[in-house]
Amino acid sequence: MGEVPQADHVFDGGAMDCGSGLILLIRQNMLEVPVGGILEIRSNEPTVESELPPWCRMVGHLHVGTTQVDQGAWRHWIRRGDDTQSEQSTLAADKQKAQAFKWSMRARRTTDLETTLYSRNFSWKSATSIDFDRTGKLPSSLEQFLGSLLSDVINCLALRCSRRGIVLDELEGTLNATLNNTLAAVGMEAEEASVEKINLAIYVTTPAADEEMRGIMDLAMADSAAYGTLRKACDLESRLILL
Repeated sequence: MGEVPQADHVFDGGAMDCGSGLILLIRQNMLEVPVGGILEIRSNEPTVESELPPWCRMVGHLHVGTTQVDQGAWRHWIRRGDDTQSEQSTLAADKQKAQAFKWSMRARRTTDLETTLYSRNFSWKSATSIDFDRTGKLPSSLEQFLGSLLSDVINCLALRCSRRGIVLDELEGTLNATLNNTLAAVGMEAEEASVEKINLAIYVTTPAADEEMRGIMDLAMADSAAYGTLRKACDLESRLILL
């Protein structure tokens, strides 16, 4: 690419791809650009380079160009089309669709010892509800449930950092949980087998300032649907440990 276009507005999409909310952000940020002006999108997701030009042609914007500025980092430029009213109404419709979106799954008992779950084009197996053995062939339902919380917080934190251009040298997490009544979970007592307490620790190595990272961690926990739900249901403690 030759001369770098002068952008009227810039935003960082981080590691989001066009199917995971980037298009919604593009539409929203496009409203900050005058008709004929240029929006610059900074991205760490390689699929955006091939998906962005056809999307622009479909909606009436002009894909000006893309350049790779570093390993795993791209800059994309879009010139805004002249259908301002359509852009606003489409954004409103997209937001409404996002708010009403439903996630669907199904599960089938496939053997005496395992259940297979299906979602979108994925499938995975689960063993018993809980398991006291330190070894096993499949994760229990409870382990998958708690693992979803841990991975969701880590993913939300990574995305927030990516969109701010913050480099994470290391990002790990640990989780410990206890139930209100473990015996109820195995059918030995007729009480509630809910989660009583969760301790969540996120370990980060980064050159970013500690105060900035703690603010981003707060935003990431607010982004996490799993964290927000469980925080209301049980005693959930979280720590960010900066190494």
